[in-house]
Amino acid sequence: MSLTASLTALNPATGRVIATYPAATASDVRGAVDMGHAAYLAWRDVPPAERCRVLDAVADVLRDRIDALAGLMADEMGKPVREGRAEVEKCATGCTYFAARAAEFLAPEPVATEFATSYVCYRPLGVLLAIMPWNFPLWQVVRFAAPALAAGNTVILKHAPSVPGCALALVDVFAAAGLPAGVFQAPLIDIDADPGIVPELIAHPHIAGVTLTGSTRAGRAVAALAGAHLKKSVLELGGSDAYVVLADADLDVAAAACVTGRMINGGQSCIAAKRFIVEAPVRAAFEARVIERLAAVVMGDPHDEATTLGPLARRDLRDALHRQVVDSVAAGARLVMGGVVPSGAGAFYPPTLLCDVRPGMPAFDEELFGPAAVIVEAADEDDAVALANASTYGLGAAVFTRDAARGEAIARERLESGAAFVNAFVRSDSRLPFGGVRASGYGRELGRWGVMEWVNVKTVVVG
Repeated sequence: MSLTASLTALNPATGRVIATYPAATASDVRGAVDMGHAAYLAWRDVPPAERCRVLDAVADVLRDRIDALAGLMADEMGKPVREGRAEVEKCATGCTYFAARAAEFLAPEPVATEFATSYVCYRPLGVLLAIMPWNFPLWQVVRFAAPALAAGNTVILKHAPSVPGCALALVDVFAAAGLPAGVFQAPLIDIDADPGIVPELIAHPHIAGVTLTGSTRAGRAVAALAGAHLKKSVLELGGSDAYVVLADADLDVAAAACVTGRMINGGQSCIAAKRFIVEAPVRAAFEARVIERLAAVVMGDPHDEATTLGPLARRDLRDALHRQVVDSVAAGARLVMGGVVPSGAGAFYPPTLLCDVRPGMPAFDEELFGPAAVIVEAADEDDAVALANASTYGLGAAVFTRDAARGEAIARERLESGAAFVNAFVRSDSRLPFGGVRASGYGRELGRWGVMEWVNVKTVVVG
């Protein structure tokens, strides 16, 4: 790795440079792993209740710094400050949840056998590598790190190169909360300068596991490396979440949830509502409600409290989304609103609606990562469910109907996804497991399940 390698943070609203940070050298990264291992040898023996108390302190620090952290996210990836504050609060709430529950989750469980004593205990694995994205630059990290740290592991964070300030801010938050040195580190890694550094990290004997939140392509690469070295991995990958709107749905509730689920974080979310699949009798009425709600979105400066849609995180991401919209229209989709790249330096893209979408179009087959909503007409319930499941992805899904029992049965038994919601948009919750199936990855974060991913489930027997 070149000694002059650096990471530059750009403001996506203006295109201007925020700051340039020196990248870690290969020696720095190896030193961080060694430091993380040394810290692990002490941290694993700290009683779980004491480890959890540090998470309570992390929550306090996050809340104390909520405005500064929201402003940093607005600068580095364009998140409106009102959403940024909500993200910080979600991180704090997650920390307090695991602070209150992790010791209980980690308690030994007796198992009756013919031996004098037999039980299952939960021991940490070691140093964990976390490869994290830019779209929720605090929450994506915290939702993994809080349960992993509570379980006694230590963490090396390889954050997205576009949010280096957020990576360093997290290190400072954990340090200010009293987390011992080396337990949470975030060396600024420039994979363009040294593309071999992540494979080297995964292969390192002190790295016990790796988690990635990102694209399916990146997930396949990480899974292959982790498998080759017999390392535990958890992958939270892309999604093309289908929201099924049945003919008996409350269309106001459905449209509100669909548009909210689509537009959160500017549509840059793996669990954003990406395909609205609507039964034919109500398709036109639903479309009208979606248009009305999309028209109320306020695009602008992410630091403005009135803004509900900031820029996309980078211009290349905006341009890729626009190509998908244009190609879908060329394939027969109907552009109802938006779909025009604004002039100016920022990476803005307006609220966009595509209708008459069908399989074979990019808007149906691919993940649209931005503020572009898609309406697909279905003949009936069976057709709607088949269209919902006609995807390589399987992260989240939702169904809207006035018949709650019918909706629950569809959610539980028919929608092929890691989470399914009835009459609500999909979201993560610290109390519930989060993850997908198929090309959306494997493993679970959050809840008791998020803690159990990062422990050795160990049998102890005394004769």
